[in-house]
Amino acid sequence: MERTSQWIFSLDIPSDVTVHAAGVPFSLHKFPLILKSGYIRQAVLESREAEKTVLVLPDVPGGSDGFELAAKFCYGIHFDVTPENAATLRCVAEYLEMTEKYAASNLVQRSETYINEVALKTLPAAIAVLRNCESFLSKAEEVELVSRCIDAIAFLACKESQGQVTAAPASRSLLNDDLVVEQWSEDLTSLRIDLFQRVLVAMMSRGFKEAALGSILTLYAHKSLCCLDTYGTGAWKIEAQLAQEKRVVVETLAGLLPRESRAVSASLISVLLRASILVETSEACRVNLERGMGSSLGCAVLDDILIPTYSSSTDDTLFDVDTLHRIVSYHLEFELLGSCGDRESVGKLLESCIAEIASDPNLSVAKFVTLAEVIPDHYKVTEDGVYRAVDIYLKAHPNLSDLERKKVCTVMNCQRLSKEACAHAVQNERLPVYTAVQVLFYEQQGLQAVISEKLMPVEKLCSCSSDNLPAALEMASLQRENEALKLKNLKLKKKLEDMEKREIVRFSGSGSDSSSARDSTAQSSDKPGSLRRKSFINSMSKSLGWFYSFAPIGPAQGRAGTTPANPEACTKPRGHRRHSVS
Repeated sequence: MERTSQWIFSLDIPSDVTVHAAGVPFSLHKFPLILKSGYIRQAVLESREAEKTVLVLPDVPGGSDGFELAAKFCYGIHFDVTPENAATLRCVAEYLEMTEKYAASNLVQRSETYINEVALKTLPAAIAVLRNCESFLSKAEEVELVSRCIDAIAFLACKESQGQVTAAPASRSLLNDDLVVEQWSEDLTSLRIDLFQRVLVAMMSRGFKEAALGSILTLYAHKSLCCLDTYGTGAWKIEAQLAQEKRVVVETLAGLLPRESRAVSASLISVLLRASILVETSEACRVNLERGMGSSLGCAVLDDILIPTYSSSTDDTLFDVDTLHRIVSYHLEFELLGSCGDRESVGKLLESCIAEIASDPNLSVAKFVTLAEVIPDHYKVTEDGVYRAVDIYLKAHPNLSDLERKKVCTVMNCQRLSKEACAHAVQNERLPVYTAVQVLFYEQQGLQAVISEKLMPVEKLCSCSSDNLPAALEMASLQRENEALKLKNLKLKKKLEDMEKREIVRFSGSGSDSSSARDSTAQSSDKPGSLRRKSFINSMSKSLGWFYSFAPIGPAQGRAGTTPANPEACTKPRGHRRHSVS
């Protein structure tokens, strides 16, 4: 397609040179070009055409767009320099030799200044410059632009990652897959796989956190492998060129997985493993992914380990049983090294997986038994999950012989079935007679054990020694006597209180006829303690004192209660004679 280049024709000067840049012709003028470009100057001097020179630039960096920007710079036409075209300007300037040797502030210096002072100062701009280098990578490597961009991205990414970790709350786990992915991480996933690998290697060498690295790998995997139908049920044939491209992507991402198993999710490893089987990567890549899946089995879900068989044959199983068996074997190896997850959750996951696979009509007895026996006993709380898988398999394969059904049932331990599972197994007609008898036998043993435990306290009571019996009887007798004494004491106390009340009432009535008693009562009622309840002894003492207050005083007193002969003797005090020595 020929460009019209209206900004050239507007000069009203005939064109004297035609430049074919990447197949696109440009009708230009020699004078502004040779003033800035040493390459074009040398080409014009070597050209033997007198009237109009024709130059061909097949491998100009940036193609026709890159050359157009360089031509505008030669003509002094204004245009914006952005992170998206900075790499193009730098490489096309190097290609056309637009250096300071031919003009001051030439395009090489101008583009270098922008890249160093603007583009490489922020992550999005540095990533944009690096992405712009993909179409002319050799020239960008020649001017060391790629290495500078990678170093800048690694430095800025580690700096931002450390800032996020410092600002993160203490309750936030760095190994969590739900880490916040910044916008620059999504920009990073737009790079080509070789540049993406170089950037991540540089980031890890600078100490980038593996937890955040896992989230970036997850983004890149989902974005680059979305065209592969790894979960579908149709035909899995893909084109050879696409398979080769995705094979490189899968092998590169598998090599970038962190060594720490919890830094990446089991879902990411499952996606890579499915793609690895589909595009037929190397054996080393597949083994690496299977080992990674085995180490992450404690965090996996059912869909992560149910890998379909990518084959169009009708005789193959629906799911890849051999891959699942190898994954479990690798997990058991990690358990020996002490780096396994929750055994109970892994056991339940594997039991659910076997139950899902058991419904496959193409699954042979040997593969089912091999897969069921790989689950260790200490991973299972009960055998209910295995029994469920056995029942599903027998239901999906009704034409099995008695010997085959008996072999299938050998994978479960009937002694570890729960009460509900035993009740179901006894009535299950699909089980062989031998297995049903085993279930009944172990169930009867369990009932006997329960009965023995309940009768144990009675046996312990009966086994007590007879020497301790008299002491126990004596203690019981003393307790009964103590209770009787307490009751008798309460009765006596109640009786004494009743007697005191009767005496108080009787003596208070007899004293009401005497005026002195009334005066005494009136005076005592004015006192604060007059309302206090009097005891029986106090009442008797005061009453007797009232009677004896009329008795004669002195030695001449008569019988108590009689009047003396000389009344004055009672009232007049005895005279005391004063004896004087003078």
